[in-house]
Amino acid sequence: MDIKQAAKILKALSHPNRLEIYLSIVKGDQGGFQAAECECCVSEIMASLKIGAPTVSHHLKELTNAGLITTERQGKFLIAKPILGTWEEVRKVLPQ
Repeated sequence: MDIKQAAKILKALSHPNRLEIYLSIVKGDQGGFQAAECECCVSEIMASLKIGAPTVSHHLKELTNAGLITTERQGKFLIAKPILGTWEEVRKVLPQ
């Protein structure tokens, strides 16, 4: 991973709501939604963080563009999954 890509990821995570959304997705522990490990139903994220759908949609787009998550439809639900290797790649670029 190069410095520009790492900066893009860090910029995406610099917004408090995006960071909170990303951490919720990584933890995969959204309320009553029964999903496989490291998956989150976007409607549960909206409910737990009390953020409107347009705002969450924007933040999800930024996280997706940074290569941190993927989203997919499962029936009427939008499911977000972290790309776990991305954060590890950023950590390699940062000095210890």
